[in-house]
Amino acid sequence: MKVWETLNVIGTIAFALSGVNVALEERYDLMGVYILGFITAFGGGAVRNLLIGVPVSELWEQGALFTVAFLVMTFAFVFPRMVRWTLLRRGIFFDSIGLGAFSVQGALYAQSMGLPLSAAIAAAALTGTGGGMIRDVLAGRKPLFLQKEIYIAWTVIPGVVVGLGWLTSPLELLLVVAAVVTLRLCSVYYGWSLPSRLPERSI
Repeated sequence: MKVWETLNVIGTIAFALSGVNVALEERYDLMGVYILGFITAFGGGAVRNLLIGVPVSELWEQGALFTVAFLVMTFAFVFPRMVRWTLLRRGIFFDSIGLGAFSVQGALYAQSMGLPLSAAIAAAALTGTGGGMIRDVLAGRKPLFLQKEIYIAWTVIPGVVVGLGWLTSPLELLLVVAAVVTLRLCSVYYGWSLPSRLPERSI
């Protein structure tokens, strides 16, 4: 449970800051900052719970995490220059950390319920990208998982290794998080992308 709670805190803080970053770029007011931050931090878990049959109301039992997110977002709004630093453009750093932490957490959640590998992969993808997807739609942006660089595909890694029970110790799980974060940052920095088919020319 300590690993679960650690990933929850890391993912919540990272995605809350990611939502704040987008809100500040779009020049939203304080309420807009809170809305985007909370949606980014908790939206993925809500979508995951809906699709794997867990009551969404369980999210409201995470009172401590809501408090942490609220405090982080308030700090970021009051001191934006201290939060605006990102390793790469447009808050990719915060989003990558949230992607890694929540994708592993989602896979752990599915595995703890005794669900099959396919559910672990889906839970990893939904928990890791769901909040950011809703955030981008509300902000009128193209969702990150539809961008050119590889994004949602990296969540397959924790979905498989955790879903199959290959890696279980706290250190191993944190290494998986680090791997997803590193691969996501590299895909942006080096422009890695999945193969795509160009549209055929009309005759």
